[in-house]
Amino acid sequence: MSRPHNNYDVIILGAGAAGRMCAGVAGQRGRSVLLLEQARAPGEKIRISGGGRCNFTNLHTTPANFLSENPQFCKSALKSFTQQDFIALVDRYRIDWHEKSRGQLFCDGSAQQIIDMLLAETRKGDAQMRLGVTILNVSRNESGFIIATDQGEYRSQSLVVATGGPSIPKMGASAFGYKTAQQFGLKMVPPRAGLVPLTFDVGMLAQFKDLAGLAVDVAVSVGKTRFEEALLFTHRGLSGPAVLQISSYWRDGQDVVIDMAPEVDVLAGLKQARRERPRQELATVLTELLPKRLAHMAADRVAGPQRLADFSDKVLATAVAAVKEWRVRPNGTEGYRTAEVTLGGVDTTELSSKTFESISVPGLYFIGEVVDVTGHLGGFNFQWAWSSGFAAGNRV
Repeated sequence: MSRPHNNYDVIILGAGAAGRMCAGVAGQRGRSVLLLEQARAPGEKIRISGGGRCNFTNLHTTPANFLSENPQFCKSALKSFTQQDFIALVDRYRIDWHEKSRGQLFCDGSAQQIIDMLLAETRKGDAQMRLGVTILNVSRNESGFIIATDQGEYRSQSLVVATGGPSIPKMGASAFGYKTAQQFGLKMVPPRAGLVPLTFDVGMLAQFKDLAGLAVDVAVSVGKTRFEEALLFTHRGLSGPAVLQISSYWRDGQDVVIDMAPEVDVLAGLKQARRERPRQELATVLTELLPKRLAHMAADRVAGPQRLADFSDKVLATAVAAVKEWRVRPNGTEGYRTAEVTLGGVDTTELSSKTFESISVPGLYFIGEVVDVTGHLGGFNFQWAWSSGFAAGNRV
């Protein structure tokens, strides 16, 4: 029996990482699938990621690498489709890859290879795709969902929302998925920018203006959460992998604690210098641990005498804190404009952790970044897209 024109088993809103993964899996199960995408060149986040080489997963992916109001929610999907499963798919397409650091996997060639692979997977399942589509309205009746667009009306039994969050709006990102969830009565976890640079107020920027462009390996912490990676001083505040990581945990009014010499016993080093080189100044000794500009800034924060010989143990401890426990209080973040991901989203209590189907609205699914599950920096968010897309694709 032929299918009525513009009627499908599954319509997927959003042809990014999660949407394309879902389309390929569902189509290859024999489902009739339509992908609707507002952009004319979908997959932009894939294309620009990893400096154009796509950090497509991480060897060390575990549930501990994700933030959510419900930390248990991600476990089922990550177990059902693992990083090794995605690597096997990449290998089947003979895409060469390498591990850069910390388990991060990148294409040897370009991110376009991953985009092409996902497109090939959707074609295997005969999934249809419409680009440059503006969605005017989403509704539901007894027979399924009705999607009104500027290119006509489409109907389906199942609807998958894979539209991501509002991070990086210049690439067409929006809050459309959140509005759709709220339209159908689903609860939301308030969204905010994640994996984003932190900013300083004018006073703090004046203190650090000479450090802009300087990068240093540090350990950054908020509360009990700690990351050891590179930090970059910018004209607006702080960036670099360590700061992007901790930004997802930071809230307004909190201090960020920076250890500028992780793994180094600074107190022992200063005591030794006091014994062996008593006439040296603190800044001179600190340049053995830190870049010169940073060493002088740390020394300036210690109200001590000129020579190390005159430093009491108490003042030495203050010098250690200036290096190992530098406390700064950002006044905000750069926001969605530069955020790599969006924290929050559709409340996971509204969804099945195995299928991503809405508990209250049968046939309605939410996958990828639109859900309140956010990964750390380093390929984890792509793995969430693959895992959640696979889970829904096997059910719709």
